[in-house]
Amino acid sequence: MSNKAKDLRFAVVGAGAVGCYFGGILARAGHHVTLIGRPHHVSAIQQHGLLLTTQQFEEHIPLHASTELTAIQEADVILFCVKSTDTITTAEQAKPYLSRDAVILSLQNGVENAELIRSVLPHHVIPAVVYVATEMVGDGHVKHNGRGELVIGASSASELIAEVLTAAAIPTQVSDNVIGALWAKLIVNCAYNALSAITQLPYGQLVLQEGVPTMMEELIVECLAVASAGGVVVPGDSRENVKQIARSMAEQTSSTAQDLARGKRSEIDYLNGYVCRQGQKYHVPTPVNHTLTSLVKMLEKTSAH
Repeated sequence: MSNKAKDLRFAVVGAGAVGCYFGGILARAGHHVTLIGRPHHVSAIQQHGLLLTTQQFEEHIPLHASTELTAIQEADVILFCVKSTDTITTAEQAKPYLSRDAVILSLQNGVENAELIRSVLPHHVIPAVVYVATEMVGDGHVKHNGRGELVIGASSASELIAEVLTAAAIPTQVSDNVIGALWAKLIVNCAYNALSAITQLPYGQLVLQEGVPTMMEELIVECLAVASAGGVVVPGDSRENVKQIARSMAEQTSSTAQDLARGKRSEIDYLNGYVCRQGQKYHVPTPVNHTLTSLVKMLEKTSAH
């Protein structure tokens, strides 16, 4: 690895489960990492390091942590991990503190986050598809449940970043069709997130419910039609990808379900809601996505009280 690669400094903006996992793995590999997160996590990390639990090891990993965005000033690469609902606000708040040459890697749900960040910041922004199962199980304690690879968009900085991440045990592929890869993941999210949220069921139980497989098929058809109308080539077999999730993550409930259970606003507008907006743009009907988006939004209002 080149000296330039070894010397890259990372900051994680929005250090929840995903950000803490990737930040922790990079720090464990010897990189300078700063996590920007919530006070209770930051306090625990400052005192004891980040506690990272995986199937292979459990370690306290020393790294820097702060509640303030000023801490990103020295970073070469920003892992942007905030909820999609907070993308624009956080980008605006971070703008005064970013170094001119900082590269931003969007590790977020949905298709449009890199575009939203670019609308605010003049920086080099790379979209990424995240395949990882993680959860925060305590203050400053992240548990890794499986996978952990990334697909990132091709750009002038992508090969170097992919080299660094892969060497740090984060397998990273550079893709010329990252939008297609983002759509492939979006389709899986659209099939599971809203239905899991409405029923509060894990994926394995969800697919056994009457009518659910048919509804999932209708969701996939709508998503693929909208993607095609927008000129997006979705790689892989979307139907098989959706079926595989129920087998490989049978006990998992969706992030949307977890948000509703906590009375928090979900990312539904950037998942099924995004498909609806794109469908409207290209005159493709999306009745199933529209219905699920509306139901989740109603439940958000109910759960917030």
